[in-house]
Amino acid sequence: MSQSTESTTEANPFTKPGFIIAAALVVALIAAAVVIFLLPKGQGNAQPSPAESSNSATAKPIGSAPAGKSVCGLPASQETALGTPPKSKWELVGAMAVPTDPSTSGPGTVGKDGLRSCFAQSPTGALYATANIWAASFNGYAKQVYLELAADSPSRDKAVQAIKEGKDVSGGSSPKVQIAGFILHSYTPEAAVVELAIKSSDGGYGAFSTSLVWEDGDWKLDIPAAGGGTVRQISDLSSFIPWAGV
Repeated sequence: MSQSTESTTEANPFTKPGFIIAAALVVALIAAAVVIFLLPKGQGNAQPSPAESSNSATAKPIGSAPAGKSVCGLPASQETALGTPPKSKWELVGAMAVPTDPSTSGPGTVGKDGLRSCFAQSPTGALYATANIWAASFNGYAKQVYLELAADSPSRDKAVQAIKEGKDVSGGSSPKVQIAGFILHSYTPEAAVVELAIKSSDGGYGAFSTSLVWEDGDWKLDIPAAGGGTVRQISDLSSFIPWAGV
């Protein structure tokens, strides 16, 4: 996308007014925090930092699944791309619409607390997982996302430690945003990178990229080691596949 349609100026978002928090994954990483911002229309900012996968000894519930199936039995797909929007049924998680297809793509499991998990090992499953993970983060489930939906890594270890110490990882009030489109940047059965376009309540657009890894029969969030994420403001959806529930 050309510079006329997006801005990637490096800046500290805490020093500029008018920012809207667009993700609630916040945890103390020494003096830093993992936080993603969605900008109001007409302002530009980016906080890029690469996502890194690594192993960790931190224990969490381990599921088992046959090769090619999710932990709840959803079938895998041989597809490796997603060039058109999937036909999706949408439900609300808080105020945010998320896709659902429990017999094919997921979520195959909805906990008693409402947390959604278990997605198919497929491009659509990765997309659905991304949407549901962020909706959970935006709507009061940040702690559960870290504990149950994040991949093993030192970054997750720090998040879990912060939770054990009683630190707030909610990120504050829930943002009023909706999914507007997506790009599947890469996909293998073991890892995927999905970028979602988000529309804010003031009509502005933002986009952020999420890395997932296939772990314990489900797609898990790969928390960036350096904190933050690849975030950018966009002026329209011309580079995205439009996809929305509301």
